[in-house]
Amino acid sequence: MTAATPGSAISTAAIFRPEGEPRRAARVEIDAAAAAENWRRVAREAVGAETAAAVKADAYGCGADLIAPALAQAGCRTFFVASLGEALRLRETLGRGPRIVALNGVQASETAAVVGAEIIPALNTMAQVALWRAAAPGAPAAVHIDTGMNRLGLPLDAIAAAADALGDQKLALVMSHLACGEDPAHPLNERQRARFQVAQEAFGPAQRSLAASAGAFMGDRYRYDLVRPGLALYGGDPFAAPGPELLAVARITAPILQVRDVAAGESFGYGATALAETPMRTATVAIGYADGFLRAAAGRGYGVLAGVRMPILGRVSMDLLILDARDAPQAEVGMLVEVLGEQARLADVARAFDTAPYEVLTSFVGAARRGAA
Repeated sequence: MTAATPGSAISTAAIFRPEGEPRRAARVEIDAAAAAENWRRVAREAVGAETAAAVKADAYGCGADLIAPALAQAGCRTFFVASLGEALRLRETLGRGPRIVALNGVQASETAAVVGAEIIPALNTMAQVALWRAAAPGAPAAVHIDTGMNRLGLPLDAIAAAADALGDQKLALVMSHLACGEDPAHPLNERQRARFQVAQEAFGPAQRSLAASAGAFMGDRYRYDLVRPGLALYGGDPFAAPGPELLAVARITAPILQVRDVAAGESFGYGATALAETPMRTATVAIGYADGFLRAAAGRGYGVLAGVRMPILGRVSMDLLILDARDAPQAEVGMLVEVLGEQARLADVARAFDTAPYEVLTSFVGAARRGAA
């Protein structure tokens, strides 16, 4: 799997396709150049702050080995992952130089590997603070402050003790994370910002970071020294309402296997959950929940052929979709139907799946890539 040198916009030269014959019929294209352009879009918005990149969960299912080098070439110098395993794989991909922050922190059994690979752990608990101070007194760390998500991070009542325990320990970053960034008007955003503003003052020289994808577009008050977009890099809208224009990074298509005419009164798929009210034309497409296409999309999802939306008829099968092709008279066996990409936008697909764009990327794109490999 290789990616060509990314450009400043979508370029077929930067599109990944699996080598050889895929195991499954669904076809996956990952455009590293589009991710790089989305990173530049965030960087233009966040002038004055460093723009980093979240590439955890295998770059949100798109492939960290494809995405991270393109982002590095575009100018990204700091990358965020979840675990040590992800950090070590990313270090092999990027080599020495770029900073890699492991958000889950560090365990006692991991300190040697973290130091050896020059990984920056995010210290989330007093136990991690004490461990890192004892095991790696000269190595940099990040401090994660919990300002209202109650997930990971030092609680506010532990900030003074953590700062005292760290002493002159080198800090690369002091960070927190917005719980409700998708809704800029949510009052918790400002409460978290105010808490972070106070708590971060306890620590010595280091970059400050509160904003991920949404926060990067919420003004200077939220950006501090570093923003760390994730979803936005992969073409996801960081807000519940339409937000900045971003390029699709993942495209998934599947071939039409059969086109047929169905009489009025006939049913479609398992359980006969949909009926043809009038005579109609359908297309059966080679993709299903084995490829990560969620069954929840039945009755709401669609495929796109030459700009025409074809709604799903009946249930999603393991390997197949039945689509309403009445408005696509050009549909023929072998044609590729897009189920995610520029015409089947990530936000729309997430609504059809009754889930978040994050899950569409990590579950659907990730599963489809594994099937294509």
